[in-house]
Amino acid sequence: MVPRTTEDTTERPPRRPHRTARLAGCAALLAVALTGTSIALGDLRDAGRRPLSSAPVFPALLPHGDLDTGVTALQAHLRAQPRDPSGWAALGLAYVEQARTSGDPSRYPKAERALDRSLALRPGDDQALAGRAALAAARHDFTGALRDADRALERNPYNERALCTRIDALVELGRYAEAARAADLADTRRPGVPVFTRYAYVRELRGDVRTARRVLAQALRSATAPGDVAYVATALGRLASDQGEHTDALRHYARALAADDTYLPALEGRARAEAARGDRAAAIRTARQVVARAPLPGPLVLLGELYEEAGDKAAAREQYALVDTWTALARAGGLNPDLDTALAAADHGDGRTALRAARAEWERRRSVHTADALAWALHRNGRDAQALALARRATATGYRNAAFHYHRGMIERALGRDGDARASLTRALELDPGFSPRGAREARAALKSLEAAA
Repeated sequence: MVPRTTEDTTERPPRRPHRTARLAGCAALLAVALTGTSIALGDLRDAGRRPLSSAPVFPALLPHGDLDTGVTALQAHLRAQPRDPSGWAALGLAYVEQARTSGDPSRYPKAERALDRSLALRPGDDQALAGRAALAAARHDFTGALRDADRALERNPYNERALCTRIDALVELGRYAEAARAADLADTRRPGVPVFTRYAYVRELRGDVRTARRVLAQALRSATAPGDVAYVATALGRLASDQGEHTDALRHYARALAADDTYLPALEGRARAEAARGDRAAAIRTARQVVARAPLPGPLVLLGELYEEAGDKAAAREQYALVDTWTALARAGGLNPDLDTALAAADHGDGRTALRAARAEWERRRSVHTADALAWALHRNGRDAQALALARRATATGYRNAAFHYHRGMIERALGRDGDARASLTRALELDPGFSPRGAREARAALKSLEAAA
């Protein structure tokens, strides 16, 4: 049960392929990842082995500890037994997990077909309903995820996947008090790594970092599968980074990668921690590993900003252009990318695009992250009076996020609220002096200007 007490930065980046070849290669990688058309029993394109993490998928439903091997075995089983509803539910969940770990939304339609097949064979099956909830959450349809999770829990109140997805959906919808109650309930019914990590995140969002850290440490002690170790150690690394503790973060990411050296969230976290410590060359090398395998907006923007710092503006523009490619192809795969689009476009694209995407996301879910994204997009469009209320909302829960405070401070500065701006920007840099290559630099410059004018 969860306890209730509560260096040289002037090195040039490595040589890159010619700009046209690199763009074509990355676009091709995205196209392969996002536009696959094979049906549920089709071939797998990922040959690499990935240890299964029990956090996002049912390990008991897969016949092996390795996800791709498990999918292959489930496919073979369903060829022989095509009327097995549990097998189809397991396969659907496995496809959702493959999409999550590889950044490949083409698996979402396959997951949907497998889960629909399961429900056609056994209407109301709690595993298939939980799978549909997980699929909806993966596609950022959190209202649908909550609905299907509740339906699954009506059938089986102890369904771990449904309990966890319910927490996820409530968090993403900004319903934090309900999410806390859902986490308590899930901990009572199904204590373990998946619930512990969610319990910790709910506490972190409310500013209770001490409890979040303690619960994650407990989860890591109880983790045995390599995928679970990687998942929880990465969560600890992210939590440490958010507090500006980048040496500790690197230690946690090293443990994650020792358990699973292919785990992309740990690699991305390591790149961010290396950048925050000023080791730009190492950060570029690590970030390039990430985008070579999963050219997603977060790591693409990170790599672009690192190239900008190194003086290679052409390389930076390539990364930002690929965000637009990813956005288009993600939509084709059924994924809603508006939050990613809003944040990337606000800093490195078109302000109107950022505002349109942020408003669309705000209509779907009103979390602190969407409040922050909409505030920043409004600021980039010169609408700071509207932006301030949302920036305050983003920072109101106690969540210790340096980027949120940076955004709020820049909005306050634009409105002439110099004292408030100094406090917010100081808070951002106190929380994490290296929260973003570009953002941290701009926060320092703005703070210096404010202090000089005082």
